[in-house]
Amino acid sequence: MTIFVFDSSAVLRHHDNESGADRVEAIFEDCARGFGEMCISAVQWGEIAAVQRKRFGALEQERILQRLTQADLHIVPATPERAVRAAEIRVDRKMSNADSYAIELAMDSPDHLLVTADYDFKAVADLTRIEFLPLK
Repeated sequence: MTIFVFDSSAVLRHHDNESGADRVEAIFEDCARGFGEMCISAVQWGEIAAVQRKRFGALEQERILQRLTQADLHIVPATPERAVRAAEIRVDRKMSNADSYAIELAMDSPDHLLVTADYDFKAVADLTRIEFLPLK
């Protein structure tokens, strides 16, 4: 079974109904029917929370985050072990901190598939399976 690992760009594309939103919606629907699972790193989750709070304020931010968790989007904690592995990826591959957590999570197993709209992940496509959403 595929475990879809989202980065913040994919979730934000879905929320903003931008290019690739239909693909993210299809993943949500498939997972709701038991054809996969969804997760996101707590660090990427924090990015989504920050963007939504900046755009819409605290009340709407809370509503948006609640809708996502009701969609069975599992938030994976940033444990000390994950933090070290993400730091190694960050330094070795010259990535942002949040992106290194997404890659680290996607590398958990061959069943994981990172879903992103961030084409900076092309530089690490050799580390794990990645599905890129269409350009805007």
